[in-house]
Amino acid sequence: MDAKEQTKQRLTERNFPSAVEEAAVAEPLAERHRYSGPGSSYRLAFTDTEFLLREELRPVRMQLELLKPELIQQEHGIESTVVIYGSARIRPPDECATALEAARAGGDAAQIRRAETALAMSHYYDEARRFASIVTERSRAHATPIYIVTGGGPGIMEAGNRGAHDVGGKSIGLNIVLPHEQAPNAYITPELCFQFHYFALRKMHFVMRSIALVCFPGGFGTLDELFETLTLIQNRKSRARPVLLFGRAFWDRLIDLQHLVDCGMIAAHDVHLVHFVESAEEAWEVLAAHYGFDLPPTLSGEFADDI
Repeated sequence: MDAKEQTKQRLTERNFPSAVEEAAVAEPLAERHRYSGPGSSYRLAFTDTEFLLREELRPVRMQLELLKPELIQQEHGIESTVVIYGSARIRPPDECATALEAARAGGDAAQIRRAETALAMSHYYDEARRFASIVTERSRAHATPIYIVTGGGPGIMEAGNRGAHDVGGKSIGLNIVLPHEQAPNAYITPELCFQFHYFALRKMHFVMRSIALVCFPGGFGTLDELFETLTLIQNRKSRARPVLLFGRAFWDRLIDLQHLVDCGMIAAHDVHLVHFVESAEEAWEVLAAHYGFDLPPTLSGEFADDI
């Protein structure tokens, strides 16, 4: 290190120890201290889990849950995402085929019907997986690559992370603590796998960087996430962006948007907040048309407005 670099280092040195350094010094001392026993308040506040979990500290925990995923995604240069919502119960076709064989062997009619339905729905797993691969692969060379985000669990969420993994891409998983165990699926980029306590903050992170939201068939959780996003867009609390619903037959039977228009519950133009798609390729085409992804550079680049 030359003299100039040494001078710069001296000028930019920390004036105070970092929290990491302080904790490294304080923890061993606390363990040997006469005040290290149960109920002691001697531990540093930011290393004291019992203190951080107090009811009064909820605002701090909410702030931490907002900041941790935000800062880590910034460090990884993640600016644009496509969110994939959908049921944790939709399994890969091969698993469903095996389950159907077992059900038929058992001879239980109700179990056979459930297994047949599961197999019929399993094609959505393949579409979610292929869609995630297409988004990851085709946006890789963009100035701002697009990353897949899911809820981090099984089913459609797994398919989304798996599709990105298939083509060597990173993807994000936003898991949440539930009464029944929901472990992260095996395809999330480890440094981008987060765990949440608060549903509200998890849903906020879904939307913050998203350029599109893609909903596959799902239950209460999927509907909650879908309608919160539509409400934000409808009321202009969030910028408009494509909201794609995979499988029109499923959604038309579940949600009668025209009925809402006819009853005066939504405006006629609100039905255009969603696009129905049937395949991964069709979904990409909607995004490409909306954002100009597949246009020649002269039509989509810096000087596009001059042409």
